[in-house]
Amino acid sequence: MITIDVLVTRVEGLQRADLEQWVASDWVRAETVGDVLSFGEIDVARVTLIHALRSDLEVNDATLPMVLSLLDQLYDLRRQVRQLSEVMQETVPGDILTEISYRLAARTL
Repeated sequence: MITIDVLVTRVEGLQRADLEQWVASDWVRAETVGDVLSFGEIDVARVTLIHALRSDLEVNDATLPMVLSLLDQLYDLRRQVRQLSEVMQETVPGDILTEISYRLAARTL
């Protein structure tokens, strides 16, 4: 966990007021210890993403919740596919996995 002060110094161009607003808007989660906001690794990554979306891609605050929602859905889908793949590797016989791979490859051509 890192404090808001450390995070603001780590992300170039990040303004404390913006970060506090993102927490208030529930775009980023933070833990409050006393009166100090602290952020975990995943939250730091999200802050960096939001900052890049706003500064590099010029995504405005009205559009940002939709973009974040779509990215969250994408990341969740990727996690689910990875889990499905792991379960299949553990439980499905090799010849069937080969057939599935072949059929999937044929569909993408």
